[in-house]
Amino acid sequence: MAAGELARSSPDGQELEPGAVVTLSGRVSAAKMYAPEGPQSPFPAAQLARLDEALTLASRGTGLDFSVYIGELGEDSRAGAESLFRRIGPRGRESVLIAVSPGERVVELVTGELSEQRLTQRGGKLAVMSMVASFKEGDLIGGLVSGLRMLDEQAGPPPA
Repeated sequence: MAAGELARSSPDGQELEPGAVVTLSGRVSAAKMYAPEGPQSPFPAAQLARLDEALTLASRGTGLDFSVYIGELGEDSRAGAESLFRRIGPRGRESVLIAVSPGERVVELVTGELSEQRLTQRGGKLAVMSMVASFKEGDLIGGLVSGLRMLDEQAGPPPA
């Protein structure tokens, strides 16, 4: 093969695919495109956008930090949710965590000291009941959005 020539067939006469070349040893070497897979999510982008918007609006409207966790909580779901809540750090005092374990059929609502003063226990239970009703219909994101809206309305604007 001279410089500038393009090999189009393998030593046995078969057509080479684009990006393949016959080496000096007679071996066919082929370049392949590698495209790493992006992060996998069980939710479409539109649903994640709805959840993000609900979290943002609830946090802005109340001055509280709302977080959502979806995943395993362990045998003692309350202890698991409280462990996650402690990882929030210093902002935990004015935070609210909605922890949902669909596989275990559990919803935990954890509040910090300041957020607990603004969200009544009864209102929290109503928000959880609303979420569970949507979850039973298979609408995880809709239930979370509905619960966030209820908690937002209950907490109201930040104190002056």
